[in-house]
Amino acid sequence: MLAKVKFCGMTRPDDAALAAEIGASYIGVVFADGPRRVSPAQGRKILDAAGTGVKRVGVFGTNEPEEIERASEEAHLDIVQLHADPTTSEVVAIRGKFRGEIWAAIRIAGSHIPAYAELLFDNADAIVLDARTGSRLGGTGHALPWNDLAVDLALDRGSCAVVLAGGLSPYNVVSAIRTLAPDVVDVSSGVESAPGIKDPWLMRDFYTAATGIRPR
Repeated sequence: MLAKVKFCGMTRPDDAALAAEIGASYIGVVFADGPRRVSPAQGRKILDAAGTGVKRVGVFGTNEPEEIERASEEAHLDIVQLHADPTTSEVVAIRGKFRGEIWAAIRIAGSHIPAYAELLFDNADAIVLDARTGSRLGGTGHALPWNDLAVDLALDRGSCAVVLAGGLSPYNVVSAIRTLAPDVVDVSSGVESAPGIKDPWLMRDFYTAATGIRPR
C-alpha cells in the first residue's frame, strides 16, 4: 500500500458506506463552517453507515474544547481534526477532554511549512497539510507545492504521522505520494460531483491510485 486513504466531507450515509466498502481507512465529517457542514447527530448517522472497520474523523474549526468534547461523544469519533490553525496549547487542551487521536492541520499559503509547526509535530498524533485559500478551511481543491515542501517535511516530521490534503484527485495523488511520502492521503472535493456529493467512480479511482489496490 502506498498510503492509507481518508475520504472527507461526507454528507450522505450512502457515500460513507461506499467509502468503507472500497477500503478507506478513515472517513471524515465536517463540523466547521462550510458547504459540507453537518450536525453531530447527522455526523453520527453518516459515520454509522460505514460500520466498524474505519476510523471516524470529525473536522473542527474555531470550536471551544467543550463543544468539541460534546460533538465527539455524540458522533462517536475516533479522531478529532483541528483545522483552524491550531496552536500547541489548543491541542493540549483538547487532549484533556478527548481520549482519541488529535490531528492538527497546518494550512500553507506559500512554499514552506511555517516555523511554528515544529511544536505541533511534537504534540499532535498527526499533522494534516492543507492549502490555505481565503477564509475557507478546506475542501477548496487547491494543491500544495509538493516539491517545495519535501525538504521541510523531511526535517520536521520525525515520528509524527503526516496526512496530505489539498487538491488531491485520482489524477495527481500518485505524484503527491511519491514526492512527500505521506502516511494518509485526504480527499474531499477531488472525488465529488458537487460539494458534499461523492462520485463513486472517482472514489474508486482515487483509492486504486493511492494504494495500488483495486477496491473490494
